[in-house]
Amino acid sequence: MTSGTTSPPLASALASRTLVLDGGMSNQLEAAGYDLRDGLWSARLLAERPEAIVAAHLAYFRAGADVAITASYQATFEGFRARGVGRERAAGLIGASVGLAREAARRAGAARPLWVAASVGPYGAMLADGSEYRGRYGLGVAELERFHRPRIEVLAGAAPDVLALETVPDTDEAVALLRAVRGVGVPVWLSYSVAGGRTRAGQPLEEAFGLVAEVDQVIAVGVNCCAPGEVADAVAVAARVTGKPVVAYPNSGEGWDAGARAWAGPSCFDAGAVRGWRDGGARLVGGCCRVGPEAIAEVARALR
Repeated sequence: MTSGTTSPPLASALASRTLVLDGGMSNQLEAAGYDLRDGLWSARLLAERPEAIVAAHLAYFRAGADVAITASYQATFEGFRARGVGRERAAGLIGASVGLAREAARRAGAARPLWVAASVGPYGAMLADGSEYRGRYGLGVAELERFHRPRIEVLAGAAPDVLALETVPDTDEAVALLRAVRGVGVPVWLSYSVAGGRTRAGQPLEEAFGLVAEVDQVIAVGVNCCAPGEVADAVAVAARVTGKPVVAYPNSGEGWDAGARAWAGPSCFDAGAVRGWRDGGARLVGGCCRVGPEAIAEVARALR
């Protein structure tokens, strides 16, 4: 918790108002001139250009974001090892992602409370082949839990305000993640990537959101990195099934081409739509890939 004042726990803040999340980390880094065409994506800059990550977070805080999501989405021990980075160094880089967001919050000098969410991306993010938009990797729940637990422990040890279990494509991985976060002492939110009113793997959203209804560690549930048009219905289902605050941060509406490692198609993110999401139960609202500081500033204005 970082700001010019003392920040309340995130769960307490969500009980009273809707908070603004940041936007996409990768597009902000690319706008600053960094080439992210690499399997580690933005996580590569944790080692090479940490100051660039601070600057990206800072741009979003200055745009009106209350919560920064760390650059650890694609930061895994396996991904770093494939590029010759040892386990101790990898752990240091993963944990440092939280510190970089804290530093940006400090530099923002905001009078309002600011929070840091440590990103835990899905297994498919490590594969860097678009698998997070399909799910069903051929691994069981126990295997996925073993994959996620070590970096979750590192991120939790860096003391974020919340762990963001994000872009989850199916219920198997959701179950694995919920098991992996047990006992780490940090609250979490769980957000699925969805299409056609279902998870990316095709499960009904009632089933997917129902997994967390009785899990006290989960302080919010919802969707991210989906088309903006998916959000309103998903928010309504999440709120009805769980009774929890809802998190919603879609991408720009463009589609990811894993082969070309590029986004394609038109953008349809409309900041004005967030008022409807809020009215439906969304308490954490922002953007994901290809949603930049200008759009987040519009979201902040729409909510405030």
